[in-house]
Amino acid sequence: MKVPFCRIACDGNETAYIGEVLASGWLTTGAKALELERRFAAAVQAEHAVAVNSCTSALHLALEAVGVKAGDEVFVPTMTFTSSAEVVRYLNAHPVLLDVEYGTCLLTPAILTEAIRRHPGVKTLVVVHYGGQAAPLVGRDGEEGLLDLCRRHGIRVVEDAAHAFPAKCGGRMVGGLGDVTCFSFYANKTITTGEGGMLTTNDAAIAKRARTMRLHGIDRQVWDRYTSAKPGWEYDVVAPGFKYNMPDVNAAIGLAQLERAWDFQRERERCARRYLHDLAGVPHLDLPVLRAAVEDQAWHLFPVVVRPGAPVDRNRCIELLAERGIGTSVHYRPIHRMTYYRDTYHLKPEAFPQAERVWQGCLSLPIFPTLADEELAYVVDSLKAIMEGEA
Repeated sequence: MKVPFCRIACDGNETAYIGEVLASGWLTTGAKALELERRFAAAVQAEHAVAVNSCTSALHLALEAVGVKAGDEVFVPTMTFTSSAEVVRYLNAHPVLLDVEYGTCLLTPAILTEAIRRHPGVKTLVVVHYGGQAAPLVGRDGEEGLLDLCRRHGIRVVEDAAHAFPAKCGGRMVGGLGDVTCFSFYANKTITTGEGGMLTTNDAAIAKRARTMRLHGIDRQVWDRYTSAKPGWEYDVVAPGFKYNMPDVNAAIGLAQLERAWDFQRERERCARRYLHDLAGVPHLDLPVLRAAVEDQAWHLFPVVVRPGAPVDRNRCIELLAERGIGTSVHYRPIHRMTYYRDTYHLKPEAFPQAERVWQGCLSLPIFPTLADEELAYVVDSLKAIMEGEA
């Protein structure tokens, strides 16, 4: 049996909506992108949504809009994709990498409290919702959440929600909690536009700045220039912006995907529940720790950790699964282990003990909406055999 790490589902209205774009004669940012912004903002219960060409672009726009300047420091968890930190460097600012909680790979109020004590001048946080589970922005049982902690210390919150649509935190949708939230619509994400992303916020000033900066700092949107009575050539450049807009062809795919987003989430949840049940108690294997209800997570990933002392290490486990036709991945080699950040900021692994525990044994199992029950059973049985030394 062959079980890929990811299988994309584009069998809805994608082809029809792309056809509408091609027939319209307008392929760049236009009516479809505006409609995707409107529908996505409603889906995550945010006031504003700005469609862009990647989550990395959204993160860059977000940090610029909240006022990060050259020489500033920005808190970033080390257990994330490189874009969470690289966008800080785009602005000639400096990431201050933080450890994460073992089991969730999330920042916690305790970790952030210690970071603030050590770096009291930091006024921006990039918080990552890892794997589809929301970081504890909102406290529970009387505990202070990350948002309250940040507000108390005057820290702006940029959410990296590349993994977290649709997901909830404290009963609210991820997307309208922090100052600004950034989503990914990359090919293997929970919904896709092929390449693309979205910035959401409840702050009108942030939304306005992001819209201006996503297209060269021009004071009028392209679609507006070609649909209004005002001459299309008449515009001004008010800032040295970027080229981050989402074309309508991509937005058409996104609209079709958004129509089925909750169906996709339910199928990912089905897979996650099966893994959680069938892999419980398997020797030498740690499953993800849940701080939120199963149904409140997006389940972009299902990460597990091969413990020290297992019959095989993580790398050999991946090889043995591949020999059985099962695709896996690793999320992530932490930022502090990447050559650029390690050497530039003189980072040592021992400064990040929990991320190091994860990194030494983590792998991500296949999880996607069309993963069949027999495929799930095959992955479970194969992993059990490997962990029990029967491979």
